[in-house]
Amino acid sequence: MISRCLTPAVLLQIFFTAIRADAQNALSLQDAVASAVKEHPALQASADRIAVSEALRRQAALAPNPKLILQSENTRPYLNSSFVYWRDTDNFAYLQQTLETGGKRDRRVDLAAANIRRSELERDLLRSQIMGRVKLAYWAAVGAGSIAALLREDRTSFQRIIEYHEIRVREGAVAEADLIRVRLEGERLAIALNAAELEAERTRIHLFREMGRTEFPAATFSDPLEPLPDAPAVNVEEALERRAEVKLAMQFVDTARANLRLQQVMAKPNVDLLFGYKRATGNDALLGGVQVDLPFQNRNQGNISAAESDIRAAESTVASTKALIKAEIAAAARDVELRRRQLGESLLTMRKQAEDTARIAEAAYREGGADLLRLLDAQRVRIETQLFYQRALSEYRQSAVQLETALGVAP
Repeated sequence: MISRCLTPAVLLQIFFTAIRADAQNALSLQDAVASAVKEHPALQASADRIAVSEALRRQAALAPNPKLILQSENTRPYLNSSFVYWRDTDNFAYLQQTLETGGKRDRRVDLAAANIRRSELERDLLRSQIMGRVKLAYWAAVGAGSIAALLREDRTSFQRIIEYHEIRVREGAVAEADLIRVRLEGERLAIALNAAELEAERTRIHLFREMGRTEFPAATFSDPLEPLPDAPAVNVEEALERRAEVKLAMQFVDTARANLRLQQVMAKPNVDLLFGYKRATGNDALLGGVQVDLPFQNRNQGNISAAESDIRAAESTVASTKALIKAEIAAAARDVELRRRQLGESLLTMRKQAEDTARIAEAAYREGGADLLRLLDAQRVRIETQLFYQRALSEYRQSAVQLETALGVAP
């Protein structure tokens, strides 16, 4: 009755709604990375830290405020009954302005600008790390999902073998012990499928967590494991120029140098100018003056020495970072090379041979030319080889991501 009430237009609308729902659930690698870069809370916090640094630069550019000083002296009415305040006291009202010497304000602005650049590079490094983790999580989820799908297909195919033995047992052609053995193998495959589905669920949740999401909706992955992409060309010098870690380490050197220049000019004393009004013993007058600190003991030598040590430490960090990145690139490139060679030379042949063996064993068993153990063994080898191949594809994809990350290549 319900189906008769559905007009063709309604059915068409339901059909396209289902298509749109499936399209919305499909997640590509590019979409996953773009979503993480746009919405990850850690990147939003990093943007806030940049705003803090920019506010500190505005503060560093401000000149010292003038001081208004009101002062009264010689107030003693308790000693003289004829005391008159405006006649017998000395009163001062004057302004004091500090003049910074040595370009202190410019050096503060330079240091604040270096801190802004450092915050920006820290954001770039965090973005690169998030992108790398998302790509790794994506291919892990794709691999786990493909293994679960493969096991579901194998479980369905193996069910036909179980049904064949059930028919043969009813016909009295085979022993019931063989049916029990086949069913046990089917249960083992079902347990393996259950574990694979749990792993697929875990990797899917991990992917959304790396994307910075607080909800973990069901999703399909539109990027397949095959065909395998070519590995990026390895150029160590270009990679060092691209890596955010190197840029950040070099920026720490620039920041330390800017701090040293600031500490050096901080050793120069400022000048305070005073100008105002004075009334003493009933007479009005102007006053002016100059105040200068005498740098006999404190010449900011401790801060200058510390800034020089910061420069040396930052320079050592640059050299250490470059050495670590070179080692990372070499290891990642070798890993990609070995995994690709393994897929091309061994696993493809193994998978084809296992499939042929299983097909021959099943045909021979149905014709009575092979025993049950040989059939089950061939099926087990076929399934394990397929699973191994899928894992190898996923691991190759993840190795390629690690090489891209080591080279500083964006997706």
